[in-house]
Amino acid sequence: MSPSATTRCASSARGSGPEPVSAAHGLYGGPPPALAIAPPGALQTSPLTPGAGTLEALADESLDSFTVLAPPGAVERRYVLAQALRSLKPGGRLIAMAPKDKGGARLKREVEAFGCAVGETAKRHHRICEVVRPAAPTGLEAAIAEGAPRLHAGLGLWTQPGVFSWDRVDPGSALLVGHLPPLAGKGADLGAGLGVLAHAVLASPTVSALSLVELDRRALEAARRNVGDPRATFVQADARTWASDGALDFVVMNPPFHDGGAEDKTLGQGFIAAAARLLRKGGACWLVANRHLPYEAALADAFGKVRLAGEGGGFKVYEAVK
Repeated sequence: MSPSATTRCASSARGSGPEPVSAAHGLYGGPPPALAIAPPGALQTSPLTPGAGTLEALADESLDSFTVLAPPGAVERRYVLAQALRSLKPGGRLIAMAPKDKGGARLKREVEAFGCAVGETAKRHHRICEVVRPAAPTGLEAAIAEGAPRLHAGLGLWTQPGVFSWDRVDPGSALLVGHLPPLAGKGADLGAGLGVLAHAVLASPTVSALSLVELDRRALEAARRNVGDPRATFVQADARTWASDGALDFVVMNPPFHDGGAEDKTLGQGFIAAAARLLRKGGACWLVANRHLPYEAALADAFGKVRLAGEGGGFKVYEAVK
């Protein structure tokens, strides 16, 4: 969608950020088709979809409808709902849903707290809320402020609720940082998050370039602010399918192992396969994982030499050389 000069900018609710975009219908996430189908041409705004629009860039009272698969985190969910209501015209229609055990049981109360009359149905383990946007919803600015990007005083990093380990340094990443040797050459941080591993990697003056590859746009934008190094480049992509410009000398990663709240060991296995594909012969992958995850076989299949470099706190660090 192209910027529209005629849309009205809501400075208090949206804050500084991208120019507003025009659209008729909004979409957040991937609602199951059996529960709701967004109108054709709906603008996707999920931060987990490369190339999607952003909630923050939607103009006030500009949309006719919004369909939302609400995220599981309470602060993140209220932020998304408030942004959706902000962007709807008075009388516009909001359809929001969530699995019952991942926020759905609270969804109706949360939408009602914005001054909306809510119709609720249950289907396929989801709660579905339908709303006609009132003329003056309440509490939108507070919910948006609570879920917005911020500089976290304790971390000293930019972050946002909904991002992995948004308010603490992940202990697995901390363990990996403690075992990384000075690296050299061209490398990648797969699933880079807020840039914690990148900070450690770029402390080595012999690193010539580092690609931070991250699917979550919010984390990537925070990493841009956290990693102020000209050797760093930032890529929104699925690390499992990303292609580098030439073979890499090293890869570092703390791969995810949850998808939609459910444990999925194949995610980490996919990251391992990607690292092996990206590295030159003799290149090294440094990986941290929860101790219970069975990555040893995948590492042995993909790499010529694998060693356990350290462990502690329920995590293990591996160095794998191609």
